[in-house]
Amino acid sequence: MEVSLIAQLGHGSGDHLFASALKRQQAHEYFVDALDEPSARLGGTDLPKGDATSLYSFAVGAQGHPFHRHAGHRVFTAISGSGGAQLRFSTATPEQIEADPPSFIRTLHYINIPPDCLFTVRFGGDTWHQFAPLAKNTLHPAFFALSCHTNELGGDLPEPVRTQVLANKASIPSLTMLLPPCIDKLLRSTPVDHLHIPTTHLSLDTPPGTLQGVLCKSARCVAGLIRGAWADWRHSNGFLFESGGRHTVTELDHAPADSLLLRQLMEVSCHHEDMFCLTLTNQDLGTRDASVLLSCLLNGFLNSPPSGVSRMMALRNLLVRPIGLRTSPLACPVSSLLSSAKNNLFDQRFPVLDQAIDHDNACAQVVLGADDKHLIFRSCVSVRVVSNQQIDITLGTRVHCKNLFGTIYMGMIDLIHRRYITPAMLRLAVEQAFPLQKLAGSEHAAAPFPIHPTANAH
Repeated sequence: MEVSLIAQLGHGSGDHLFASALKRQQAHEYFVDALDEPSARLGGTDLPKGDATSLYSFAVGAQGHPFHRHAGHRVFTAISGSGGAQLRFSTATPEQIEADPPSFIRTLHYINIPPDCLFTVRFGGDTWHQFAPLAKNTLHPAFFALSCHTNELGGDLPEPVRTQVLANKASIPSLTMLLPPCIDKLLRSTPVDHLHIPTTHLSLDTPPGTLQGVLCKSARCVAGLIRGAWADWRHSNGFLFESGGRHTVTELDHAPADSLLLRQLMEVSCHHEDMFCLTLTNQDLGTRDASVLLSCLLNGFLNSPPSGVSRMMALRNLLVRPIGLRTSPLACPVSSLLSSAKNNLFDQRFPVLDQAIDHDNACAQVVLGADDKHLIFRSCVSVRVVSNQQIDITLGTRVHCKNLFGTIYMGMIDLIHRRYITPAMLRLAVEQAFPLQKLAGSEHAAAPFPIHPTANAH
């Protein structure tokens, strides 16, 4: 057995982490509460690819759990509760136990872990072990741990358990073997608390058994009760943010030669210009008509704005509304899709400034944009069917700054516009418009989409 103390955490951290982590663990899809050791399989094996590792979380509460063993070796990292933890090991083999049951007790060894401590444990397969709080009749849990099974097929697994592992349906309870009845009876008749078991005391901050150590443990116990109760009372929230996606967006050096963007703002100076491209390959979209695909894409811009961009626009609208600038829930490259103008509609529903579809419907593009007090912007959205296996989708923007405020404004947002806003908008629109499964043909693409005009948005 190898036990290493890594770090001493703040007072009450162990109980706090135990309560909050266990609450999240209980909501996990593969949560199991058995053998006084609630656990969850966080990552299973991938045996077809030669990966026999798995990852579990497990917790040992204030009552501890029974002695048991596993066929394979174990490695885990844990944080002890605010009352400390005791690790109990016996190295008696099944043959020794069968021939001489008291050998189980003679090979016992205890390791005491201080409160609120980050530590690691490693022990061999078939090692009997039991984990419990350091003090008897305590209100504090023993610890919360993450266990890496480096070889889920390791050791002499019973055939039913091996079948579970091969099916990637194993759990900590299914991999656990309890004490033989004769040893369980022996321990009940001879409580190990009355025996002088060899014990190793570990500590990082204070020497074990000193007055300083006792006072420190008392302070941690009080803090742990308070912080543990607070963590147990709070809701177990979680958030997910994804940057990027399954498509790569590339910034081009210049717009394609036939892009409508090149005809925009020719009469004034251009202070900002960009062009981004996303390529779809070997994807069945149900149609190869560029105009139909562009209609789906514009729908995607309306239906799936990135949440981060939406929050930025909400803040921007709040700041610029008092000075009379136009506001919109969509970022400027496509915000004019929310315009109420009817004089030039693409696909009879999307307001645009200009549009073009080539003679064989292999390329379709529209120009969006608006004039504001501080700047004028024009954006071009294009879908080009290059071949049966490739479709290029581009989004480019040109900006003319009318005054000093417009120049400062563009200087402030230029980097985030190029690095995040436009790539994220293009990527999410494509993922919403062209999911991996096949579209239901052009009828799906032409389904009516409600336009919700926004005040002062063009």
